[in-house]
Amino acid sequence: MAAYEANESGQGKRQDQGQGQLQGSEGGGDSPVARTHLSAAGLRARGWTAEMVRQLLGEPDLLRVNPHLRAAPRIRLYCVERVEAAERSEEFRAVSAAAARRSGVARVAARRRRREVLARIAAEPIDVPRLAPHKLAALAVEHRDRREKERAYERRGPLPDGAGVRGGSADAVVLDRWKVDYLRHRLARYDELLNGLHGGAGRFAAEELLRRRVYAAITEAYPLLAQECERQVSEREWGPSPE
Repeated sequence: MAAYEANESGQGKRQDQGQGQLQGSEGGGDSPVARTHLSAAGLRARGWTAEMVRQLLGEPDLLRVNPHLRAAPRIRLYCVERVEAAERSEEFRAVSAAAARRSGVARVAARRRRREVLARIAAEPIDVPRLAPHKLAALAVEHRDRREKERAYERRGPLPDGAGVRGGSADAVVLDRWKVDYLRHRLARYDELLNGLHGGAGRFAAEELLRRRVYAAITEAYPLLAQECERQVSEREWGPSPE
């Protein structure tokens, strides 16, 4: 660990040499330079967790300036020989087995949370506000107007004249889109049903189920909006259709 512990002025040349060896080996290709150190990513590829690194390896043997962002924290590098020696130890096998058990338990728990969330979404009644046609249209135009002003503010651009002016002459298709958008906004509280799910296939499946249930509830409450709801479901699943 001398290369890490020594000051930069006294060991700068030695660190540069180590960095050159590492870069040559990590770059792939036909470089004859042998790999001498492993980064945190390299350790993860070998099955190491952050806790295992702290427990079995401790401080890095070398620090390298991040080649992509010099202001970022320096890259922590660990000598391959020291890593391999640790991997041959009984302590590594025990810690690795414990980490695998924890990972398995976490996967089981994640699958259980996914099943519970999906069941909750499937069973939750979706309460769509029932509004008179003229009231729904007015609120939809007001919501559209507010959203456009918010977007203009975020872009620091000029404020629009207002959707309300256009709302009076908006065709039925456009107005239906605004109505569905407004109702979905009113039903956004149901997103809380997704709590406990993180990114990944489980989250995606839950979001899709919730989205379909919300659109189905809007269609049931307002049959005349069925075509727009179907269009938005299709657009979200397959992307907008070409003009």
